[in-house]
Amino acid sequence: MGEPARWNLKVSRDTDVALRTLLATRGGRKGDLSKFVEDAVNAAVLRETVRDVHARNAGRSAEEVSQLVDDELADLGQTFWADRRH
Repeated sequence: MGEPARWNLKVSRDTDVALRTLLATRGGRKGDLSKFVEDAVNAAVLRETVRDVHARNAGRSAEEVSQLVDDELADLGQTFWADRRH
Protein backbone atom coordinates (compact mmCIF):
# COMPACT_ATOMS: atom_id res chain seq x y z
CA MET A 1 0.00 0.00 0.00
CA GLY A 2 1.24 3.48 -0.81
CA GLU A 3 1.05 6.44 1.47
CA PRO A 4 -2.32 6.39 3.24
CA ALA A 5 -4.90 9.11 2.68
CA ARG A 6 -6.86 10.46 5.61
CA TRP A 7 -10.64 10.49 5.30
CA ASN A 8 -13.21 12.08 7.56
CA LEU A 9 -16.42 10.10 7.37
CA LYS A 10 -19.84 10.49 8.88
CA VAL A 11 -22.07 7.46 9.39
CA SER A 12 -25.16 6.89 11.46
CA ARG A 13 -24.72 5.96 15.11
CA ASP A 14 -26.38 2.60 14.37
CA THR A 15 -23.85 1.83 11.64
CA ASP A 16 -20.98 2.84 13.90
CA VAL A 17 -22.17 0.62 16.75
CA ALA A 18 -22.90 -2.31 14.44
CA LEU A 19 -19.47 -2.19 12.80
CA ARG A 20 -17.53 -1.65 16.03
CA THR A 21 -19.46 -4.51 17.63
CA LEU A 22 -18.66 -6.77 14.69
CA LEU A 23 -14.97 -5.87 14.82
CA ALA A 24 -14.89 -6.38 18.59
CA THR A 25 -16.38 -9.88 18.27
CA ARG A 26 -13.52 -10.70 15.91
CA GLY A 27 -10.88 -9.53 18.35
CA GLY A 28 -10.62 -6.09 16.79
CA ARG A 29 -7.33 -4.24 16.96
CA LYS A 30 -6.07 -0.82 16.03
CA GLY A 31 -6.44 -0.24 12.30
CA ASP A 32 -9.25 -2.76 11.81
CA LEU A 33 -11.84 -0.04 11.17
CA SER A 34 -9.68 1.48 8.42
CA LYS A 35 -8.99 -1.95 6.92
CA PHE A 36 -12.71 -2.79 6.94
CA VAL A 37 -13.60 0.47 5.17
CA GLU A 38 -10.83 0.02 2.60
CA ASP A 39 -11.91 -3.57 1.86
CA ALA A 40 -15.56 -2.49 1.56
CA VAL A 41 -14.67 0.37 -0.82
CA ASN A 42 -12.49 -1.90 -2.96
CA ALA A 43 -15.30 -4.47 -3.15
CA ALA A 44 -17.81 -1.79 -4.16
CA VAL A 45 -15.48 -0.37 -6.83
CA LEU A 46 -14.88 -3.85 -8.26
CA ARG A 47 -18.63 -4.60 -8.23
CA GLU A 48 -19.38 -1.34 -10.10
CA THR A 49 -16.58 -1.99 -12.59
CA VAL A 50 -17.95 -5.45 -13.32
CA ARG A 51 -21.44 -3.97 -13.80
CA ASP A 52 -20.03 -1.41 -16.23
CA VAL A 53 -18.19 -4.09 -18.22
CA HIS A 54 -21.31 -6.27 -18.34
CA ALA A 55 -23.40 -3.34 -19.55
CA ARG A 56 -20.81 -2.38 -22.15
CA ASN A 57 -20.77 -5.92 -23.53
CA ALA A 58 -24.48 -6.74 -23.20
CA GLY A 59 -25.06 -7.00 -26.95
CA ARG A 60 -22.07 -9.23 -27.67
CA SER A 61 -21.92 -12.99 -27.88
CA ALA A 62 -19.89 -15.02 -25.40
CA GLU A 63 -17.45 -15.91 -28.17
CA GLU A 64 -16.96 -12.25 -29.11
CA VAL A 65 -16.34 -11.28 -25.47
CA SER A 66 -13.92 -14.17 -25.07
CA GLN A 67 -12.02 -13.06 -28.17
CA LEU A 68 -11.83 -9.47 -26.87
CA VAL A 69 -10.45 -10.70 -23.55
CA ASP A 70 -7.90 -12.91 -25.31
CA ASP A 71 -6.79 -10.01 -27.52
CA GLU A 72 -6.44 -7.63 -24.57
CA LEU A 73 -4.49 -10.18 -22.53
CA ALA A 74 -2.15 -10.82 -25.46
CA ASP A 75 -1.53 -7.07 -25.83
CA LEU A 76 -1.01 -6.68 -22.11
CA GLY A 77 1.39 -9.62 -22.02
CA GLN A 78 3.53 -8.12 -24.77
CA THR A 79 3.63 -4.76 -22.99
CA PHE A 80 4.25 -6.33 -19.59
CA TRP A 81 7.21 -8.38 -20.73
CA ALA A 82 8.61 -5.62 -22.97
CA ASP A 83 8.67 -3.22 -20.00
CA ARG A 84 10.68 -5.72 -17.94
CA ARG A 85 13.31 -6.30 -20.60
CA HIS A 86 14.53 -2.69 -20.44
